[in-house]
Amino acid sequence: MDNPYKHHFLLDPKITYLNHGSFGACPKPIFDDYQKWQRELEHEPVQFIINNAPRYLHQSKKALANFINCEPEDFFFTPNPTFAINTIMRSLDLKEGDEILASDNEYGAMDRTWNFFSKKTGVRYVRSPLSLPVISKEQMIADFWKGHSDKTKVIFLNHISSATALIFPVKEICERARQLGLITIVDGAHVPGHIDLDIADIDADFYTGTLHKWMLAPKGCSFLHVRKEFQDMLDPLIVSWGYESLTNGQSTFLDYQEQQGTRDISAFLTAPACLNFLEEINWRQRAIESRQLISDNYQRFCTLMGKDPICPINDVFLGQMCSIPIVTSDEVALKALLFDKYHIEIPIMNLNGHFYLRISTHIYICQADIDRLYLALEVIIAETDLISTN
Repeated sequence: MDNPYKHHFLLDPKITYLNHGSFGACPKPIFDDYQKWQRELEHEPVQFIINNAPRYLHQSKKALANFINCEPEDFFFTPNPTFAINTIMRSLDLKEGDEILASDNEYGAMDRTWNFFSKKTGVRYVRSPLSLPVISKEQMIADFWKGHSDKTKVIFLNHISSATALIFPVKEICERARQLGLITIVDGAHVPGHIDLDIADIDADFYTGTLHKWMLAPKGCSFLHVRKEFQDMLDPLIVSWGYESLTNGQSTFLDYQEQQGTRDISAFLTAPACLNFLEEINWRQRAIESRQLISDNYQRFCTLMGKDPICPINDVFLGQMCSIPIVTSDEVALKALLFDKYHIEIPIMNLNGHFYLRISTHIYICQADIDRLYLALEVIIAETDLISTN
């Protein structure tokens, strides 16, 4: 049976694309909206940038705010979560010996950001080990807080892990962090459009997420939400016309963060088009179907690899991604073989010296695509020494 949604996407039809999680994929209707904004910008750059962009930006933010349950004046768009976390990092008033508590499942770029900060300031970045396989949310929470000390001042946590694809109990962890008087920073890169996101309910001090992954926006569209009490302390990563602005905008917070010199904000303006597309396809039902693909196949792939799943197979821990533990002699060669010979785009994640084959699905993926990967892995196991199943 043909996939009824694949024709919407610009992806190469010769490639089985099982790596939506890394950079997303933009459907034609949303990409057309993106190019509409770019053409308007080039048609009259001065009018667009000076007069029209603020109004367009507010409309886009209002649409997104309704979707993620927050106020549009409490967040700003960024190119990616790394930009967002660097903005926070540059504004933290921490002293030598203070600690930032994270898990050992964080995204590699974020680990590097905090390691950079540690070397510059003497602040310790503490990665609390999580036991795998995960048994329960309570176990994850207990493992995380083992890294807490009286020197902990900040917690940093991904909402969905890139490497292990695990959904983290961020609401519960943020609740306890508030009781302890800690600053809470959540990296929700994989969340919007993937699982339900309620910013007000999570109530983190800082929350960053992307639109260009599961919400299907063009590349370079993310946001950073900041609790009101922290907005005045957040310096702009780029100092430009918003600093000591002669034309006051909605707030100093937004002046600082949104007036950052000449740039193309077209991707930021596509939020309404993204939400219209998601509504048209009934995204919550489509997400259920994609999660079902993961549930139906996770154990099957783990068995093929001679491994156990790293978590219970349910929607508490898994969304539209799963990570299969593998033992490989050369992860680079394995990934290249899957792409070059079998035309399958899929990542092999290295986390703490362990390797995971991560499958991520969206509306353009069906069981036949998953089966294609399975058959390729069977051949690779039989004919090469790249994967060990012992």
